[in-house]
Amino acid sequence: MSVALALALALTSAPLQGAEDPVFEEDRLEERVLHQGFDRPMELVVLPDGRVLVIELSGKLWMYHPDRAELSLAFEIEVFTEQENGLIGLTLDPDFEENDWVYLQYSPPDFVGQHVSRFKLVGDVLDAETEEVIFTYEEQREECCHHAGSLAFGPDGCLFIACGDNTHPHGDSGGYAPIDERDGRSPWNAFRTSANTKSYNGKVLRIRPLPGGGYAVPDGNLFPKDGSIGHPEIYVMGCRNPWRIAVDQETGFLYWGDVGPDAGGDGAAGPRGYDEMNQARGPGNFGWPLFIGPNRPYKLRDFETGEIGEAFDPLRPVNPSRYNTGSEVLPPAEPAWISYAAGSSEPHSILHAGGGRTACAGPIYHFDPELDSDTKFPVWFDGAAFIYEWSRNWVMVVHMDEAGDVEEISPFTGRLDFVRPVDMCFGPEGSLYVLEYGTTWGPNENSALVRIDYNAGNRAPKAVASSGLAVGAVPLEVDFTAEGSSDRDGDELRYEWVLLPGEEVVAEGERATHTFTEPGVYTVELRVTDPAGALGVARLPVRVGNTPPVVTLEGVLDGGFFDWGEPVAYGVQVSDAEDGESEGAEGEDLVWWMENVFVEASFVEGPVPGTDGSALAADPPGLALMKMEDCFNCHAVERRIVGPSFLEVAERYRGDEAAFEAAVERVRVGSSGVWGDAPMRPHEASKPEELSAMVRWVFELEPDGKERVIRPGLSGALLPPEAAPSGVFVMRASYTDLGGGPVEPLQGSAELFLRTRRVEAEHFVEPHGLKRKELDTASGGAYFGDIKDGASLQLPRVDLTGIKGARARLGVAGGAGEVELHLAEGRETLLATFDAEGQAARFSLPETEAKVFLQTPNARFVCADSGKDSRVMANRDGGGPWEVFTLQPQEDGSYFIRSYLGHPLYIDHEEGARLMADDADAEPEPFQITEAADGRWTFATADGWALLSKEGDDERLYVSAEVAEGTAFTISYEGQWAMSWVEVERVFQVPTGMTELELRFRPKAGSSGLAGIDWIEFLR
Repeated sequence: MSVALALALALTSAPLQGAEDPVFEEDRLEERVLHQGFDRPMELVVLPDGRVLVIELSGKLWMYHPDRAELSLAFEIEVFTEQENGLIGLTLDPDFEENDWVYLQYSPPDFVGQHVSRFKLVGDVLDAETEEVIFTYEEQREECCHHAGSLAFGPDGCLFIACGDNTHPHGDSGGYAPIDERDGRSPWNAFRTSANTKSYNGKVLRIRPLPGGGYAVPDGNLFPKDGSIGHPEIYVMGCRNPWRIAVDQETGFLYWGDVGPDAGGDGAAGPRGYDEMNQARGPGNFGWPLFIGPNRPYKLRDFETGEIGEAFDPLRPVNPSRYNTGSEVLPPAEPAWISYAAGSSEPHSILHAGGGRTACAGPIYHFDPELDSDTKFPVWFDGAAFIYEWSRNWVMVVHMDEAGDVEEISPFTGRLDFVRPVDMCFGPEGSLYVLEYGTTWGPNENSALVRIDYNAGNRAPKAVASSGLAVGAVPLEVDFTAEGSSDRDGDELRYEWVLLPGEEVVAEGERATHTFTEPGVYTVELRVTDPAGALGVARLPVRVGNTPPVVTLEGVLDGGFFDWGEPVAYGVQVSDAEDGESEGAEGEDLVWWMENVFVEASFVEGPVPGTDGSALAADPPGLALMKMEDCFNCHAVERRIVGPSFLEVAERYRGDEAAFEAAVERVRVGSSGVWGDAPMRPHEASKPEELSAMVRWVFELEPDGKERVIRPGLSGALLPPEAAPSGVFVMRASYTDLGGGPVEPLQGSAELFLRTRRVEAEHFVEPHGLKRKELDTASGGAYFGDIKDGASLQLPRVDLTGIKGARARLGVAGGAGEVELHLAEGRETLLATFDAEGQAARFSLPETEAKVFLQTPNARFVCADSGKDSRVMANRDGGGPWEVFTLQPQEDGSYFIRSYLGHPLYIDHEEGARLMADDADAEPEPFQITEAADGRWTFATADGWALLSKEGDDERLYVSAEVAEGTAFTISYEGQWAMSWVEVERVFQVPTGMTELELRFRPKAGSSGLAGIDWIEFLR
C-alpha cells in the first residue's frame, strides 16, 4: 500500500450507513489506514471503547487512540528475541469491561520457554506490577524455531494457548517429517514435542484462568485430568506451528492455521509439505509429525542408516521415540479441515499455487441485527470464517453449513491489497481490523494497522489528484486535475483546491492552474464533496526553488542483450539548473561530479523490473543518504576497498542491537582499528536519525549470490556477474543535487536494462491461455504448459538491434503445434514461426506407490466427481477439475488405484459396470496396466474387464467385458507430462528500436497442440 493511498484513505470521511442490506457489495468496503510503521507486529485486540492494542515481537505493546488517530506506548517488557522468540500472544479477558485484564504470551530472558501472564490495564498503560503468571511451559533454545504464539478465549471462559513444536525445520529431514533420533539431534526431532503427550510443544492448550490467580483444567480436554496419559491441559496435539488461532464465540469450535513443512514434492520419506487451516469441534490429535494435510502419512526413518520403514497408520498412530516421555499409542489422527501445498492446491483450487505458505485462521463473524453501527459487515458473512495467508497476501472467506463443513471458499475482496496479513479481528462496531506485517522479515515502513468498514449507505467520493511538473524554480506554474475522482453512488461532485497551510482556496473545478511565486514546500489539497456533504480528500506536494537534475546514461542499448564475460561500457551526463553541467567540467568541478554521480548495476533473475506488475524500487532512505556522503569511496557492497565490504559488516553484527548502536556512534565520531589500520573519518554533521538509517541499511544486507555494484564516476565498464541463465542486467545512474532554499536535495536518475540472450518462458509476462509448470528437465526447473489455442506471452521493452534470429525450445507429448513470434505494438508483424511435433517420452511405471494424473487420448482429464456420487469422470473441456490418483503396485503385477484423498476405485456391476470412487467400505479393484505402442497405457481388471471412456452425454468412465481393447490413457507424474524437448531455430528480418514481442500458440490440425515452451534464445 502506498503512503499516498494510505493518506487518501485516512482522510476520507465515513458517511452514515442506511438500511441494512443482506447482500454483499464488494465496492462498499472502505479501508482506512490507522497507523503505519511497526517493528514486527504480531497480534491485535480491539477494546470495547474502540481503542486498539498491538504487540510487537520486540516486547512493546502499543495502543491506538481512534479519537485522536495517535499511537502511544502502553507497555514494554524485556524478552528473549532470538530464534523468533519475543512477545507473541495477546488477548482480552472475557470480562475485560469489569476487570481490565489483558493476557500476554512472551519469552522471558531468564526462563527457557514461554510465560502466559495476566496484567491490569490502568488508563492507557499496562501496569507491570499487576502481572500474574498464569501458565508456563519450557522450550529448547538450542536451535530455531516455530514457537507459534497466539491466545484466544472460548465462549465458556476457557483460554486457548497456541504452542509451536519448537523443532528445527531443516537439516537431514529434507523438508519431510523431522524425526531424527540420532544423538545430539533432539532439536530436529518432533517426536519429542508434537507427538509427545507429555510435552506442551506442538499443541493448543485449554485452561480456565481463576480470578484469584492460577488456573483450573476444564472438562473436555484430550487427556484425563490425572495426567496418566498426557498433560491434562492439552486440547489439541499434533500441531507444527499453530501461530494464529480463533474460537467461534457461538459454537465454541477452535480454528487455527498450521504452518507446514517445506518438501516441494512427494518422496520416499512421505508426502510433500502442506499448510493447514484446521477446525476442532472437540479435542483431538491432528497428526504432525506422523501425518500432514488429509492424513497423508510419513514413514519411519533411520537417519543413521538412511533406511525408510513403514508408513504410519492414522487409525493407530504410535510414537516409538526414545525422547517420548508420554504415551506410545496416540489418539487417532484427524485430517486437516483445509490443506494446500506449494504447487497444486486441490481440492481447494481457490487457494491457488505459488509462493511460500504461512496459514492463519480466524476470526468468525456473527451478524448482530441489534447492533447500531454504520460500518458493520452485512449478514452475508454471518457464520463465515476468515482465513488468510501471511506469505501469499490473500484473505479468504469460508462459508460453512450448520455442522461446520466447508460449503464454499471465496476471496474476501479483490479491491483491497494486503501486505502479509498477520492478525485480524472484528471490533465492537462490526468493522474488520487487519494487522499487516509489511513486505520483508523485520521492521517495515509499510507495516500497518488497517480498519475495513462496510458502508451500506451514502458513500464518500473518491478523490484522485494529479499534476504536471510540481517541482522547479520560481516562478512555477502547476496544472492540477481531479480526473479519476468518482462517486460510487453516481452523485454530482464539487471540487475545491486548497493551499496548505492557510486554508486558501486557490481554485474550483475539476481542472485548475496556480502559479507559485515564492520558494517553499507547499501542499495542495483536493476536496471533493457530494450533495450530502460526504468528503473525499487527496493531497499533492509542490516544491518551489529547486529543479531536479537530468541524468542520461549513454553507450548502452536499452532493451538490448548482453553476453557473460563481455564488459558493458557506459558514460553518464548530468545537467542541473542550479548545480551546472558535468559535460566539459575540469579540475575541482570534475572531481565533484566524479565523486557525486553513482552508477549501480545488478543482475536480476526474471523479467525486466516493472514489466511484470512490480514497481521499480526507489533507493531505501539509508542508501540514499549514503550516496550523499563519502561511504562508497571506501566501501562496496560485496568487496573490500579501503574498508570492509558492507556485507562483511552485516554478517559480523547481524541481530546484535548493541553492536548497531556502537556502529552508529563510530560512524558519527570516526574510528580506526576495528577493521584494520585505515581510519574512518567522522560524520558529525549528519543527524542521529540519518546515521541510524544508513547503518540500518548496512546491517540488514543479505547475501543473495548476485553481486551488486555501486560505483562513483562519469564513465567506466561493468562486467555482468555470471548468475542464472536467464535474467536482466540492470544499470542505474543517479545524482542528488545540493538543494535549493527550502527545497531538499532532489535526485535525478536514468535506468536501463540488458537481457540475457536466452529468456526463460516463465520470465515472459502477461501469460494468457497457459500455465507455469515445474519440471526437472526444463531449463530453470520450470516451463509454460497447459497451452490452449490462441495462448500468448509478452516480452516488453526489447531492442533487437544486432540480432539475426531466434531459437525456441518446445515441448511435445504426442501433439504438434506452432509458436508465432510477432511484433506486438499494433503492427501485427509476424517475424518467425517455430513448429514441433512428437510423442510423449516413455517412462516406466513406478515400483513404489506414486501420485499420477490420467488423461484420455482426446486430452480430457479424469476426475472423481463428488457431485455425481463420486463416480470417476472424464472432463470434457481438457482442463480442470481433475483428480490426482495413486498407483500402488502389487506382487502379482497389478495395481490398486486410489484417489488422492484415499478413496479406492472399484467397479459397481449393478451400476452398469461404472467405475466408482468411494470413501465407504468398498474394496479396491486390482487393475492390470499394459504399455501401448504409442507410450500410453491400457487398463483392465484382473478378470479382464477393460477400462474405457464412454462417449455419452456425461462421459463417465466405464468398465466393460464386451470389448477387447480399452481406452489408452496418458499418465503424468506430479501433473507434468512426460515430454520430449525439441529446439527449433529461425532467422528473420529484425526491426530497429525499442519494441514489444508477443508469442502466439497454435495447434496443428488434428492435434492436441504443443505441451510446453521452455525458452527462446535470441541469436547474434
